[in-house]
Amino acid sequence: MKRSLIALLGVALVSGAVTTASAASANWKLALQAWTFNKDTFCDTVDKAKELGLKYIEAFPGQIIGGGMEGKLTPDLDAATQKKVLAKLKSAGVTLMNFGVTGAKDEAGWTKLFEFAKAMGIETIVSEPAPEQMPLVDKLANKFKINVAIHNHPEPSRYWNTDAVLAAIKGCSKRVGACADTGHWVRSGLCPLASLKKLQGHIISLHLKDLNEKARKAHDVPWGSGISNAGALLAEMKRQGFSGVFAIEYEHTTPHLMCDVKKCVCYFNNAAPLSEKDLLAGKALPGGFTWKPEDIWAGVKPDAAGKWDDSMMKIAAQAPAPEQKSKKEIKKEMKKEKKKEKKQK
Repeated sequence: MKRSLIALLGVALVSGAVTTASAASANWKLALQAWTFNKDTFCDTVDKAKELGLKYIEAFPGQIIGGGMEGKLTPDLDAATQKKVLAKLKSAGVTLMNFGVTGAKDEAGWTKLFEFAKAMGIETIVSEPAPEQMPLVDKLANKFKINVAIHNHPEPSRYWNTDAVLAAIKGCSKRVGACADTGHWVRSGLCPLASLKKLQGHIISLHLKDLNEKARKAHDVPWGSGISNAGALLAEMKRQGFSGVFAIEYEHTTPHLMCDVKKCVCYFNNAAPLSEKDLLAGKALPGGFTWKPEDIWAGVKPDAAGKWDDSMMKIAAQAPAPEQKSKKEIKKEMKKEKKKEKKQK
């Protein structure tokens, strides 16, 4: 019974409903980067964004549209289909904010891309243009009143480090800045917090990520549960007075993808209202966890006779037992605690 009760608490902790992004800071927008569900159609991905409680989405070029519409999401999309896609977004209550990572070879291609972005109501094009294209990109950004955010893929890509991004946007207007991909910085051996600080005043959008390790082969994990210090990254963006989009681009292939993304949404909604001080103190809990015991029990209701629901108890009984520590490990931990107590005295 004791084991079942412990397991029941664990189930209740991680199975809470996703809250909406309304809890977030008013000037922060949490979006789903459609690449997260790149095996699905764009219409299905929009539905997933709605299910996650997200009001914003970042599309990527080449995703099959679906929903009874032919073609892929590219600047070649005809006007009639563009209107149908916008209608789908409107019906779901989801706004298309960003488009990328994308680009063009020449002026005609870039102009077509900006025209497409304007027609679709896109605010920011996420791209990695060649340095010699920057004057053209800046000119078009101001003409169409659409931002361009330079994205960083891992080393040895063109913009893997912040110095390359700063060099590229030097002399450009405020319409041209950075799309900070914190996960790719980690994969390149860079500190994401230091990189955000170097780009202060130039960050237009983020692909916020948390990774399982500091390595090239590292993969995404739910925000707040990895090594990227997500709380400190959000605290830094508060310090900078950032106003814009944080996109969830979850690139790890896992059967628990939707669940992991939900945890990212929960983490953001828990973290966004906190102060810099509280974020740095680690008060932003990983998605699905709470400081309040009453929140846990709120979702576990007894039946009319006052008994606990059998289905919940069955789930608890099937949950794996907590890992048992050996006597040697327990003694070792006790010694550490005693040493800490002595130092405090």
